[in-house]
Amino acid sequence: MAAVDATPPLPPLTAGGVPLAELPEYSRHQLALRNGQDRDEVWVAYQGLIYDVTRSRLWKRGNHYEHWAGQDLTRELQHDAPHTEHVFDRFTVIGRLQLPPPSTT
Repeated sequence: MAAVDATPPLPPLTAGGVPLAELPEYSRHQLALRNGQDRDEVWVAYQGLIYDVTRSRLWKRGNHYEHWAGQDLTRELQHDAPHTEHVFDRFTVIGRLQLPPPSTT
């Protein structure tokens, strides 16, 4: 009978080796300021993670086709992108998108 490995899985890491859970959290408002126009940074969020796309020539003006920087692109890309989510693999994960507070209504 094979032994069962009881070691818990390691948390996902960023390219720099930092556990995702240790990355700073940013609000949607903070993300919106990184749109390539209000500040020099160009960030986008996808599936709860925030990526720095500043160095991409495709995002230089704060947009890529009909997609705008400073936003959570999860819904848009799940329905309207000609490529897979792996397009973000070449960008640095710089933070986590803060979840909205639970609704009290």
